[in-house]
Amino acid sequence: LECDLAVNLVGQPLVRQQVMKGVREFLENRNPLKPLVMSFHGSTGTGKTYVSSMLVRYLFQGGLQSPYVHQFSPIVHFPHAERLEQYKESLKRWIQGNLTNCGRSAFLFDEMDKMHPGLIDVIIPFLGPSWVVYGTNYRKAIFIFISNAGGEQINDMTLDLWRAHKDREEISLQDLELAISKAVFENPQSGFWKSGIINEHLIDFVVPFLPLKRHHVKQCVISELVQQGLEVRPDVVQEVADSIPYFPEEEKIFSSTGCKTVASRISFFF
Repeated sequence: LECDLAVNLVGQPLVRQQVMKGVREFLENRNPLKPLVMSFHGSTGTGKTYVSSMLVRYLFQGGLQSPYVHQFSPIVHFPHAERLEQYKESLKRWIQGNLTNCGRSAFLFDEMDKMHPGLIDVIIPFLGPSWVVYGTNYRKAIFIFISNAGGEQINDMTLDLWRAHKDREEISLQDLELAISKAVFENPQSGFWKSGIINEHLIDFVVPFLPLKRHHVKQCVISELVQQGLEVRPDVVQEVADSIPYFPEEEKIFSSTGCKTVASRISFFF
């Protein structure tokens, strides 16, 4: 996993560091006091889904297809605000049932920024350091929250650094953690709005995904070409990277969509 992150995850030193620290400490501990809870934040295309699927691929046979890996999407699983109470009940039952079945289960919550506020707090009893909840020992479980919330704050901070002639690698985790927690906790549109999960500090690792620069996008283009079995031509790499929108408007430093549209754009230039 560490090697794969180093080779294939472009431009995210903080992510590599945090994820490896979290996973290593957690798996080496035979009796963890609580489940491993990580929250991935950043704008589109910066690698959040990529890292979470890579993680479960190494930890579970069959990766995302494993019967012990459970993925939730608010748009698919919890679409109607008026059914909130019903969703709370079924989510609690689902997690409880699966942890009874296998205490080493993983739960991935996609697009937390689209989750109905209040819904996620029903899983609080499963995230803390209690010994047994509803007759189930669940301390070996892994919970990963994925969210675009906080992405704006991360981008602003990275941009401010760049304007101060500092490198994005100089951003510290402490700087970002506070901004992200504030952004998700105080935003009424966020699934973590006024959430006890944030308030009670149940998240072990807040993992910030930084915006990607043009040379990172080029790296994504190269690895995509290799994956598709295509020739790595410098002109194609340049053209694909140039076709992507960048911000801010004037300086065009960071990719607006990260590496998300790279794969689909390659066919235009071959």
